[in-house]
Amino acid sequence: MRVSRYQSILCTVCLLVFASSLLRAAEGRKYVLAIGIDGLRTDALDAAKTPNIDALKKNGSYSNTCKIQGTRYQKSDTISGPGWTSYLTGVWADKHGVHDNEFGGRRINRYPHFFNLLKQQYPDYKTASFIDWYPIDKFIVSKADIRVGFEAHGSDGYTLFDQHLADRAVKVLAEQDVRATMVYFGATDENGHRFGFHPSVPQYMSAVEKVDQHVGRLMEAIKSRPTYQQEDWLILISSDHGGEGKGHGSGHQIPNIHNIYLIVSGASAAKNEFNQQVYLVDLVATALKHLDVQAKPEWQLDGKPVGLLGAQ
Repeated sequence: MRVSRYQSILCTVCLLVFASSLLRAAEGRKYVLAIGIDGLRTDALDAAKTPNIDALKKNGSYSNTCKIQGTRYQKSDTISGPGWTSYLTGVWADKHGVHDNEFGGRRINRYPHFFNLLKQQYPDYKTASFIDWYPIDKFIVSKADIRVGFEAHGSDGYTLFDQHLADRAVKVLAEQDVRATMVYFGATDENGHRFGFHPSVPQYMSAVEKVDQHVGRLMEAIKSRPTYQQEDWLILISSDHGGEGKGHGSGHQIPNIHNIYLIVSGASAAKNEFNQQVYLVDLVATALKHLDVQAKPEWQLDGKPVGLLGAQ
């Protein structure tokens, strides 16, 4: 059937109007991508070739002396269970109840994953979680609309599944309207346990640099979104602990273990090194603040928003 010139013009106008309406709808929308890198020692990140993470640091606020424990309570071990629970709930172990990797005594229903807090005020906001340390997915993740969890084992297994997680996350970030996303990478920690946590260890440094490549792919996916220029993305990067030798337990007095990086990056982030002490629990408060979530007193969050324009 022949289409008249008038009909062709009308179709073009309709498409332009539709595209314009999509851009207006996206304008000002806020998004958070939280990236967790297990066992990331700060001097290793400083020494590694990590152009993608370096670019995020340059476009935001950062500290390499972020503390994995607060001043009020330090009886939990310096290992993944309490570290990631604090990262994802915004409270310390005396509240969330996770002191080791067994997750006994956990109080996640009382102090839930920040996805749960986001959903309380914005139930229509979509969330996504990509995890290959199984206990996080099993015990902490809640209210995730897209939930990808693998149970990896050993440094080779985590290297493989980190790649799978990145592949899945890239597709979701590029194609779906997910307001809060968490992506966890575990190969750094596994290589640290196997070969050593130190900038002089090639296998450990290779794992750090491989994660940076994953981070680059995640950022490319975000920037490929047709409405990216109208969106306000905040990228948060941190860890659960550092490392010393081939471990990180009982590291309360060892700076290479209890100091980690916190990076807050994006258009809404301040552009400087933090001039104040920051803590792991600040990540949740910062994510919620960026997403315009009004923190409730009954949540009893231990962290505060940091690194945002006007927040420090």
